[in-house]
Amino acid sequence: MKKIIVSMVLLNLLAACASNKPQETTAAPAPAAAVAAPVAAGGASTGAASTTQIVVDALNDPKSILAGRSVYYPFDVAAVQDADKPLVQAHAKYLSENAKRTVKLEGNCDERGSNEYNLGLGQRRADGVQKMLELGGAKAGQLTSVSYGEEKPKATGHEEAAWSQNRRTDLNYAK
Repeated sequence: MKKIIVSMVLLNLLAACASNKPQETTAAPAPAAAVAAPVAAGGASTGAASTTQIVVDALNDPKSILAGRSVYYPFDVAAVQDADKPLVQAHAKYLSENAKRTVKLEGNCDERGSNEYNLGLGQRRADGVQKMLELGGAKAGQLTSVSYGEEKPKATGHEEAAWSQNRRTDLNYAK
């Protein structure tokens, strides 16, 4: 347990020290229905336009890291891989800033292995993501974890390409 905590602290330090070019932000144009010119009593436009700024939830922004909702694993592994840690950390930050949001963590496996083993492995995967989210600031009450084992494949097929898509934990936010 100490190794996991120390690893998480070191990972957070490395992430904080990483230098990234700041992203340019541009305001999204308002839809035509949201921007309207006030109309005078005679039906003529007054020439003044009122603008309405639309706030897009980062969770629904396809350009946001939060658009990724699956964490993938190698065969027979339950630990979150380095490539997926930024995704989990971004979701943890989002959940810590949005206390009313809840997420269901669904652990999945490929078809290899017994049903009992795959259910256990799927649960370990979901629980591992849950621990990372909690360490990142999400509250336990925002999270539930469940294992579907091999019962909900994302890809059909009996080769590595399909199996690699089925070894995952999905983050499903409540509506």
